Amino acid sequence: MLVKFLFPNDKLSIQVHPDDHYAALHEQAKGGRGKTEMWHILSATKGAEILFGLKTGVQRDIFLRALAENRVEELLEHVPVSAGETYFVSPGTQHAIGPGVVICEVQEYSDLTYRVYDFGRVDATGKQRELHVEKALAVTNFSGNRSSKLAPLALHSPDAKKRLLAACKYFAAERWEVHKTTLIESDSEEFQIFVFLEGTGCFYDANCDFPFHPGEAWFLPANLPTILMHPHGHASALRVTVPDVQRLRCQLRNQGFEDQAISRIVAS
Repeated sequence: MLVKFLFPNDKLSIQVHPDDHYAALHEQAKGGRGKTEMWHILSATKGAEILFGLKTGVQRDIFLRALAENRVEELLEHVPVSAGETYFVSPGTQHAIGPGVVICEVQEYSDLTYRVYDFGRVDATGKQRELHVEKALAVTNFSGNRSSKLAPLALHSPDAKKRLLAACKYFAAERWEVHKTTLIESDSEEFQIFVFLEGTGCFYDANCDFPFHPGEAWFLPANLPTILMHPHGHASALRVTVPDVQRLRCQLRNQGFEDQAISRIVAS
C-alpha cells in the first residue's frame, strides 16, 4: 500500500492503470502488480475538476481518431470536485487530475502507469514524455465506467465521528473527526496508518506521549498496546489499513448496514 499527497499545479497526464492479471502477464519486470487507487479531496478551488472515465459510447476507433487529432480530453467525463469527496479509481479507468486541488491518494503498492496523453507538453530540450498508447488501450475499460464517487458509511463510535470512505483488498480508508480523547484499538492482524489533515494533539500510551501535527503520517504496528489519541480541540485524520475484506463486510453487517450499502463502499 502507498499513501501520497498530490498538489498539481497543472493538468496531470491522462493515464490508465492495468489490473493484477494483466500486470502479472506483461509486467513482471516492473513488479507484476496492477494499480487500484482512491482519491480523497482535501481542498479544491472553484472550478477544480478531474477527468474521470471515458464518456458513454467511446470505443477504440473513436479514441484513436481523437488521439490523432489531439482531442482526447473531450472524450473523458469532466467532474467538478469539492473538499471532502472520495473517488475510487478502478484499473482500466482513464483519468487525470486538474490543478487547484490537494488530494490524499491511497493505492495498491505499484507504480505501473500507462500515459495516454500529455497535452503536448515538452521538457526543456523540446522532448515529449513517453506515451504508452498500445498498453493503455489494451487495459482501458471501454464498456462503462466502474470507478465512482463514493458516499461514505458513518461508522458507530462513542468517541469520534468516523466514516468509511473506501475499501478493497488492497486498502481501507476511514476519516476521523476527533474532538475528545479517543481509544485506538490494536489488532494482531492489522497495522494502521494515521494521516493528519487538521489539528494537533498527542498519542498516549502507558509510558509516553507523542505529539502529532497536520501533514504527518504515523505508522502504528499490529499488536500495539492500548493507545489513546488526544486532540487539542479538534483533529481530522485518515486512518488507512490493509483489511481482511470478508471480515470487514461482517463487521459492517453487525453494525446494521445492508449488503447493498456495503457493496457501494467495499469493492470486490
